[in-house]
Amino acid sequence: MQVKIGNSNIYYEVLGEGNPVILLHGWLTDMETMRPIANSLMQNFKVYLVDVIGFGKSDLLTKPINTDEYGDFLNEFCKELKIENPILIGHSNGGRIIINAVGRKLVEPRKIVLIDSAGLKPKRPLTYYIKVGIAKCGKAVLNILPVSKESKEKIRNKFGSSDYKASSEVLKETMKTILSEDQTENLKNISVPTLLIWGRYDTATPIADGRKMEKLIDNAGLVEYPNGTHFSYLENIQNCNIVLNEFLKNDK
Repeated sequence: MQVKIGNSNIYYEVLGEGNPVILLHGWLTDMETMRPIANSLMQNFKVYLVDVIGFGKSDLLTKPINTDEYGDFLNEFCKELKIENPILIGHSNGGRIIINAVGRKLVEPRKIVLIDSAGLKPKRPLTYYIKVGIAKCGKAVLNILPVSKESKEKIRNKFGSSDYKASSEVLKETMKTILSEDQTENLKNISVPTLLIWGRYDTATPIADGRKMEKLIDNAGLVEYPNGTHFSYLENIQNCNIVLNEFLKNDK
């Protein structure tokens, strides 16, 4: 399914019935990386899998955007589909989008889940994250994504297409912008129950960021996977789904 947000066509899928849950994937991936969570939650919720603007089957970016524009994107998506008080779950840049939209009071969620979330200004040079984000992130996730070989091949072909490669400069400029924008004040404005899920060996968004977010958010708890990396939820998907269902058991 598609919905028009501004001038962009945004691709999404809806699974299950019940209270709404919106899943937002991370940088240089697409909704398929969140499907293992969706397949679990769809038993009790109406789950919206979204290809964030610029990724997946959604339109590519035509110009660099900032974090506020990502937050506006989530707000407009909810408005267009008349989604009220959703549960928001985001990985990496998906978490950054949620922090921005909720911290700015654009979206009023029931609960939020931030998984290895971006949002705090990184301590390493921007060039490091641009190199990792553009060259490695989309490839690395294929090694741990629990989907069929056919699905992995589709994802690999998508991110290898000439159109996608041509957009890399726009993505680089977008990444430069969002990495320079710190979401600390927006984190302080979040008051809804918040679950943080993190990998201890996450090098993209370190566990120190998760611990800091836990302190900044008024009503937050942190689950730490001792052997997890930046895709800790996929590396521990069975346990992660148990944790999510327990956190959301009163919201069915």
